[in-house]
Amino acid sequence: MPKTFYIEQLGCFKNQVDAEYMITALQDKGYTRAETAESAELILVNTCSFIESAKKESIDAFFELRQARKDAKIVMTGCMAERYGQDLLEMLPEADGIFGNRDPQRITDIADQVLAGEKKTYFPPNMIKPPRRKNFLSLKNSVYVKISEGCSNACTFCAIPKFRGTLSSRGFEDVATEIEGLIDSGVKEINLIAQDLAAFGKDRGHDDFMPLLERVLKKPGDYWLRMLYLYPDHFPEDVLALAKTEKRLLPYFDLPFQHASGRLLKLMGRRGDDAQYLDLIGRIRDTVPNAVVRSTFIVGFPGERDSDFQTLLDFQEKAKIDWMGVFTYSREEGTPAFRMQSEDAFELFRPQADKRKQLLEEAQAEITAVSLDRWVGKDLEVLIEEPIQGSSMGLGRSFLQAQEVDGLVVVHGEGLTPGQVVQTRVTKRNGVDLEARVISA
Repeated sequence: MPKTFYIEQLGCFKNQVDAEYMITALQDKGYTRAETAESAELILVNTCSFIESAKKESIDAFFELRQARKDAKIVMTGCMAERYGQDLLEMLPEADGIFGNRDPQRITDIADQVLAGEKKTYFPPNMIKPPRRKNFLSLKNSVYVKISEGCSNACTFCAIPKFRGTLSSRGFEDVATEIEGLIDSGVKEINLIAQDLAAFGKDRGHDDFMPLLERVLKKPGDYWLRMLYLYPDHFPEDVLALAKTEKRLLPYFDLPFQHASGRLLKLMGRRGDDAQYLDLIGRIRDTVPNAVVRSTFIVGFPGERDSDFQTLLDFQEKAKIDWMGVFTYSREEGTPAFRMQSEDAFELFRPQADKRKQLLEEAQAEITAVSLDRWVGKDLEVLIEEPIQGSSMGLGRSFLQAQEVDGLVVVHGEGLTPGQVVQTRVTKRNGVDLEARVISA
């Protein structure tokens, strides 16, 4: 009988790619992937450890599965496993194994032993061979490609280097060949992901990001190349000229500014300020008129004053960023910012941070609405994600919406199927979503 496994996927797109590597490795070893945890002998809980809420979600998911499947073997994998290492098995004696995130394919090194009743911990070093994927957890016709691992920017609030390590780029040819293969297979949307895309290759002394884009875009085909996460303090200026002339390189710029106050950004270990960031946004929009800008911000960072927050509010109003996410500061052990503030001070300021988050989100709602209104009456190519049952409508995304984090396009048309690409005309806006009708498929 084939051995069965199930992955409970948590966390970000990077974790999702790791899960895809594990799925392929286990299937290559003769395992069968189960659709539900109820029918699996081996359960992998692929954890996230970015902020406190993600850690809680990971622990809750583990105990829910443990309660439901007392007879199954459960292994904690991913970022939380890597971050807390051997200690996690002592914290969670109910787990049957702990597996790190540096080389997901090597889950096969312990799977059989765990199923045989051994308690195993394994933290492999960085990948020693190119990863392989045969199955994807993303929506049909959209795939994430991780071009590097880890980060060397050393932001004081960020724990990612603790469990992902410093920058470690995949081989140039390895990445390019994978993307070209995805294009050949008919994939419409290729999402390039990394903690810092433009740093690709710098750990080996090369600036490989622009050469990678240029190499891929020589490949003929009707596809989208989406860039997720461009560090604003060393933005690759050459990408603007390329995005202006090459329609397959989507003019979607995800720039995690994190704040606008120069004083606070310095405490965060970053170099920018409101003036520099406004100038960057201006250059993007001047060069690529249809550009869409997304960013994330942190409120409640240790030492954030009323004046710092006002600077952020003023920046928000001037920048008119199309999409924005706001997080309250999460106090993460092992980071420099952890020592900047006591636990008592952190808890005391939390209600104020929550209020600031709410103010930013309320202001952003109107900014995003105005941004979306400019697309009413215009034509957009839309990738259908799913049909709406019982109707002649489907949900999809255009170039201006990234998967899961932005709004959607509600498309009116017959026979819409997941992965289908249709030409539409936008008829109106509903909140953060657009409505459109099919004009050709």
